Amino acid sequence: MPKEKETDIPINGIDQDEVNPEVENEVQAEENAAELSLSEEELTALCREHVCPECDVMQKAEADKLRALADTENIKKRLVREAEDLKRYAGESILGDLLPVLDNLDLALVHADHADESCKNFIMGVDMTRKIFLDTLKKHGLEAVEAGRGEEFNPEFHEAVGMATEDELGDNTVAQIVQAGYVLKGRLLRPAKVMVNKKS
Repeated sequence: MPKEKETDIPINGIDQDEVNPEVENEVQAEENAAELSLSEEELTALCREHVCPECDVMQKAEADKLRALADTENIKKRLVREAEDLKRYAGESILGDLLPVLDNLDLALVHADHADESCKNFIMGVDMTRKIFLDTLKKHGLEAVEAGRGEEFNPEFHEAVGMATEDELGDNTVAQIVQAGYVLKGRLLRPAKVMVNKKS
């Protein structure tokens, strides 16, 4: 029986013998170009499919991402806290500037003890003015620092400006208040200036 002649099966309707190597190279180049023209999203998806989640690069990237998120959250919290503090203590500088007025009213009342009877009404007017002024400042959160005579010296709220030696008072206690101190909404605005008792 005579052997039949082998025939090439045509690929894509083209006989294999008819394919030109140059045409084949062009087809290959077009396929490569098509592979390279992927969108950013497609490239990211491909990377995710092929990168091992356990590899160092992936773990470092994940750690960096978490660190950046934590930093962002901390910045947000700090900004909110600073905005609240700004609102809460907005009047701090104004109230601080008004304290010398209160000091002068206190000083006038200290010297009123030596005034004669004719100044009684004037002294009463100064005292009433001081009380109204202090009440107005209290509405804005200003309060006097507790610094009574014989009270324990507290460096958080008291500033020692001198020493006294009085036997009837205990050691390290307030002997005299030189200037009143004030607290604004829990924050020290000015410490009370005091003389501290030291027994010899």
